[in-house]
Amino acid sequence: MVLKDILSISGQPGLYKFIAQGKNAIVVEHLETKKRSSAFGSAKVSSLEEISVFTQDEDLPLGKVFDMIYEKENSGATIDFKSNPEKLKAYFGEVIPGYDRDRVYNSDIRKILQWYNILHTLNLLVPDPQESEDEKEPESGEEAKSAKKTPARKKPSGTAKAD
Repeated sequence: MVLKDILSISGQPGLYKFIAQGKNAIVVEHLETKKRSSAFGSAKVSSLEEISVFTQDEDLPLGKVFDMIYEKENSGATIDFKSNPEKLKAYFGEVIPGYDRDRVYNSDIRKILQWYNILHTLNLLVPDPQESEDEKEPESGEEAKSAKKTPARKKPSGTAKAD
């Protein structure tokens, strides 16, 4: 999932979209209400792209967790984040069998499911095009070499005259 400009602000409900960088704050827009506000340096702002879930092997980025939920639910909404803790743990265990049950708390699971449902409601659960290209079979031979080359830069077509 593409989560680059989607933010969570500690102490503020919901998710926000990054709009602009100011001198002492950032301008954000609430995803659901479309109300713009400022988040100052004292606020704890986290990009969803930087958040990951503890697993037994390695940390799993939140975008991949959302992908896994998206596949499990066949691109539908997930269970209610206000469900009882045992039901939430069982559901999260189905999505990510190897999540670290000691370090991932009920509040974390609730937050992840709530964020997923917000993004699903707003149709913002768009698979990352770069990830889908990475999942394709690797090319072989000369095709792979030519595909990895960067295109040559165009020379500026100015009308400079020599004196």
